[in-house]
Amino acid sequence: MDRFEAMSILLKVVEHGSLSAASRALNIPLATLSRKISDLETLLATRLLIRTTRRLTLTDTGVTYVKAARRILELVEEAEHEAAGEFTAPRGDLVLTAPVMFGRLYVLPVVTDFLALFPEINVRLLLGDRNVHLVDDQIDMAVRIGTLPDSSLSATRVGSMRTVVCASPTLLASHGTPQSPDDLARIPCVTVDIPVPALAWRFQVQESSVPVEIPIRPRLSVTSTEAAAVAAIRGAGAVRLMLYQVADAVQAKTLQIVLGSYEPEPVPIHLVHVSRGQMPVKLRTFIDFARPRLKTALEELTARTQKER
Repeated sequence: MDRFEAMSILLKVVEHGSLSAASRALNIPLATLSRKISDLETLLATRLLIRTTRRLTLTDTGVTYVKAARRILELVEEAEHEAAGEFTAPRGDLVLTAPVMFGRLYVLPVVTDFLALFPEINVRLLLGDRNVHLVDDQIDMAVRIGTLPDSSLSATRVGSMRTVVCASPTLLASHGTPQSPDDLARIPCVTVDIPVPALAWRFQVQESSVPVEIPIRPRLSVTSTEAAAVAAIRGAGAVRLMLYQVADAVQAKTLQIVLGSYEPEPVPIHLVHVSRGQMPVKLRTFIDFARPRLKTALEELTARTQKER
């Protein structure tokens, strides 16, 4: 049997939580996948998975083996990259991920300029608003907006981003401009249901170091930030979004930022990657290329919207 293939299949099963989901992800028959897991357990003379009709869990031995298998496959991948010259010259494939709108506005221009300068590097850019697992999903680098949890990831900060409340001039003319967060109770609001519905908006009161949570009853909920911005422009309600998501509308004066003095501290933006020994030249080259360009773009955004507080 192919041990590396069996390890990879086991990791995919653990990642997806079931044999059938892993079978679909790998595009191999369920019977084949199940047999390969059974062959691996026979080879090891131990049980790795406990399978019931409702769930799949790892045995204690399985937990230890999965951890070791993941590290072994990482070492094999590094060895393959080194053999292909990826540790000596900028070449090979890069997989990057970023939030949808931020990626389209800021990361994609950097990537296209990068490709023009490095013809031996190919990039796969995954745009999505869900934080993916870099190791399990084989991602080289991710753009993360927000405070990073403690982890083994290496991070390079490229800037920060304001979170703003804004509304259309028409809405403010009919309902009045809020002077404090409590005034939002009399103004219809638009919220975004991804990743979770926002039942309250956080504000920073100058007299207190503790942020306050203001309950929100949305008149409209949508599943994308772009839709929320459009709804706010059309007067459906006030909306709370990252500044880059509404910057063009603010400049065009179709949206107006309110409650600027109550904004929470801007959140950091990082480029993150897995720290696992020697970094491939292609990744180091991209980070060195992207960092100053993203930093400049974010500084320009801050400068052109600084007065809107």
